Amino acid sequence: MDNQELDEKTIEEESTQNKMREWLEDNMRIIVSILIVVLIAGGIYSYSKRTESPRMDESTVAVNEDDSTVKQEDVNEAIDSEEKETSSVATSQETENSFVETAVRGDSQTKLARRALADFLEKNPDSALTAEHKIYIEDYLRKNSGHTGRVSVGTSIEFSKDLIKDAISKSKNLNDNQLKNLHKYAVRVPSLS
Repeated sequence: MDNQELDEKTIEEESTQNKMREWLEDNMRIIVSILIVVLIAGGIYSYSKRTESPRMDESTVAVNEDDSTVKQEDVNEAIDSEEKETSSVATSQETENSFVETAVRGDSQTKLARRALADFLEKNPDSALTAEHKIYIEDYLRKNSGHTGRVSVGTSIEFSKDLIKDAISKSKNLNDNQLKNLHKYAVRVPSLS
C-alpha cells in the first residue's frame, strides 16, 4: 500500500510538472513580449531622467586675457527649495547709471548679466558684437558686478552702464584665438545670436 501511494504521488507530481511545462511552452511568447516591454519602458524612463539635467546656459566661461585660454566654470547656483517665489517674471529696472536685474527661479549671475547686456544693447545697438563677444561680456559683467554669494529668487544685481561699456570695449580687443575659444560656448546659447 505504501508503494501504491508513492507511485500515485510520483505520477501526480510528474503530471503537474508536465502541465507547467506545457503552459510555459504555450505562453513563452507572451512572457518574452512582456519582459521586452518592461525593459523598453525602463530604458525610456531612465533616459528621460538623464535629459532633465541642467543645460549649458546655466554655466559660464572665463577668458584669461593673459594667455587667452577659456575655462568652463560651474555657476549652478542652487535655489533653496523652501524659498518662496516672489515673482515668476524677470524684472529689469533702468536707472540713470545702471541696469538693476532681479532674479526669478532658475536665474544665475550669468543670466542676470545676460539680461543687463540685452537691455543695454536694446537702447545702444552695436552690430559689431558677435555671440562670442557677448559670452565674454556677460562673464566680465558677472565677475565685476560686485555681487558675492548665491543668487536667490528676488536677488537684485546692479550692472553699471560704464561697466557694460567697458566690457564691450574689452571684448572688441579679443584676438582671433580668444574668439575661436569662445565660439564653443556661444553656440550653446542660441539666444545670443
